[in-house]
Amino acid sequence: MTSSRRTLTPLVRLARLMAFSALLGATAVHAEDYSDITGLLKSGKAADALVKADQRLASAPKDPQLRFLRGVAQADSGKPTDAIATFTQLTQEYPELPEPYNNLAVLYASQNQLDKARTALEMAIRTNPSYSTAHENLGDIYAKLAAQAYNKALQLDATNSAALNPKLALIRELFAPGRTPTRTAAAPAAAPVAARAPAAPVPVPAAAPPATPVVVAAAPAPAPKPPVAAPVTPVAEAAPAAAPVRAPAAEPVSAPPARSDSASGADTVAQQDVESAISAWAAAWSARDMKNYLSSYGKQFDPPGKQSRAAWEKERESRIVGKKHIKVTITDLSVDVKGDKATARFHQAYDADTLSVASRKTLELVRSQGRWVIVRESTGS
Repeated sequence: MTSSRRTLTPLVRLARLMAFSALLGATAVHAEDYSDITGLLKSGKAADALVKADQRLASAPKDPQLRFLRGVAQADSGKPTDAIATFTQLTQEYPELPEPYNNLAVLYASQNQLDKARTALEMAIRTNPSYSTAHENLGDIYAKLAAQAYNKALQLDATNSAALNPKLALIRELFAPGRTPTRTAAAPAAAPVAARAPAAPVPVPAAAPPATPVVVAAAPAPAPKPPVAAPVTPVAEAAPAAAPVRAPAAEPVSAPPARSDSASGADTVAQQDVESAISAWAAAWSARDMKNYLSSYGKQFDPPGKQSRAAWEKERESRIVGKKHIKVTITDLSVDVKGDKATARFHQAYDADTLSVASRKTLELVRSQGRWVIVRESTGS
């Protein structure tokens, strides 16, 4: 890639279209529209990719994937200010997507605006807590902030160099060019393991062997119990008259399973209620019924992007009511209920006017006044 890209990658990775396309679930037709641009980016022809993206956006100015690609091309072309503007706009219009936040953090970090980078990454993680790239990048930002703090402490008190210099050396080693190979971007999971190996992961495998003996030790434990039960049986045979007395005693023992069955039945009912609540939410969204759509969210709902509830509702209304057609389809629904809390994970297909988006979605719900309401939602998890 260009020199601008190499400036970004030593600190944090720039999210590429690969992750973004997977999140939005581009159709095969649209994927072909983007493939030539991604090909240009991969071959280091960022300027050509930017020209292509701008040409496509002339006829589809609202296409989020094209806009995302343009931001990547702008960053790789050495136009960080333009890229920041592009990704900022995407976070405002699609606050549920973590990738634009991640890329904003990359650009801020390249300008040494570490506080802004940290805030952007925290938003990415808040939007999708399972977004591993953002977690890794946030760790890098914290390390950079720590280096700044150690340097400041050293300036203020040079006599403390014996304690501070080893810490600074560790951070410099962490970000040494040889320690952050860009080639491993295709397998991001391997990078953090390599980077953090000196810290503690090596001792962790050593903890595994003790776990195995524990399991083996647990196996013999049940074995002595059958002999204990064996003497009880002869006693019962020696005292036939006592058998009827012991028979009722066995009945209370079977009572707990009965309670478990009833609890299981209650969970099933709760799961069905959660599924119905989600279906009603999707139906209200499809029908652009703002009253029922907004009532699907509880008072405790945490809007994304640090918005107030009123600002979030106004934004949602402008996006939903302004559409001529909306269809929300839910598949692969999985519900986990624990008391008055539930987590629902599913695949969501959203079609509205000229935009088609598909993604994995997670809703957290609570039971409030006899009905299940949404208190948190995230995309991509």
